[in-house]
Amino acid sequence: MEITKTPKDSAVETRHIVMPDHANHYGTLFGGILMSWIDLIAVMVAQRHCGREAVTASVDKLNFLEPISVGDHVILKASANYTGRSSMEIGVQVSKENPYTGKTVRATTAYLTFVALDENKKPCPIPKLLPETDMEKRRFQNAILRQESNRELLKKIKEKGIP
Repeated sequence: MEITKTPKDSAVETRHIVMPDHANHYGTLFGGILMSWIDLIAVMVAQRHCGREAVTASVDKLNFLEPISVGDHVILKASANYTGRSSMEIGVQVSKENPYTGKTVRATTAYLTFVALDENKKPCPIPKLLPETDMEKRRFQNAILRQESNRELLKKIKEKGIP
């Protein structure tokens, strides 16, 4: 029997407050700090989906849309968008929230690929993803397009002999 999971089965949400030691010289959240928070929440989703060790294979897209300031609350929501045989795309949406007004704005989006590993640290099969809602189905289809685009780009790079 093939195991399937829905995106909500492994979804994770967390939040942080931006402290002065998280900020750059402009008083906004340092991109590297945010990237580490994104990777941490994404690996939690990957581990929950596959039920085993998972490692970051690539950060496929990272868009900084709005600066996040000291004192802002940072809300990270992540879920599996797509699964292959041993790999999975995890989508992360980052919002900033003004703690005094409650106003929330999308600040960053990211797509990461993780690979599940067996006891010998080799890629291994994972449960298939079964999107249920219209949004989950849209994310699944968009992830397929990103995968195809990435494969085409790699093919073109190899054809041109670019290292």
